[in-house]
Amino acid sequence: MVSARRALHLTAAALGAAGGLLSAAAASAQPLEYAVKAAFLTKFAAFVTWPPGASGGPVRVCVVGEDPFGAALESAAPGQVSVRRMPVVDRSSGCQVLYASGSARQTVPQALAAVRGAPVLTVTDAARGGARGMIHFVIFQDRVRFHVDATQASQSGLAISSKLMALGLSVKR
Repeated sequence: MVSARRALHLTAAALGAAGGLLSAAAASAQPLEYAVKAAFLTKFAAFVTWPPGASGGPVRVCVVGEDPFGAALESAAPGQVSVRRMPVVDRSSGCQVLYASGSARQTVPQALAAVRGAPVLTVTDAARGGARGMIHFVIFQDRVRFHVDATQASQSGLAISSKLMALGLSVKR
């Protein structure tokens, strides 16, 4: 398994490379944007301290609602993640990382409320609405970036590494 330090370097490299590619290839930006976001989703868990019994084995990434990733999540970290796509989520869904994109069956705020207080790293996307999870993707200066809400993570028993917070555009503590 990749060390946390190596994963941080890979994540930072992906961020820098994606920024240049996003601005250079606007026509194909959306597929690249979601490939970069998929890479981040598969790496975030390495920078989170989980409560006892809440982690182990492949990282369980859940996509709730519309799936913008296609096969990008599975190909971003083969064998290191288990991906589940579901129309709705609840506390017993078994997710470690939750990407909430929303649907008619469960909006982003409803999905976030369903796992509030559970040891689930919630990730949202400005492209999919204003509700914010612990990590919130944005496009800033033609690059995929994110905001971090360490307070929200702490309320769910998670601790986000200062290394990951250092990559965030902003950090709420």
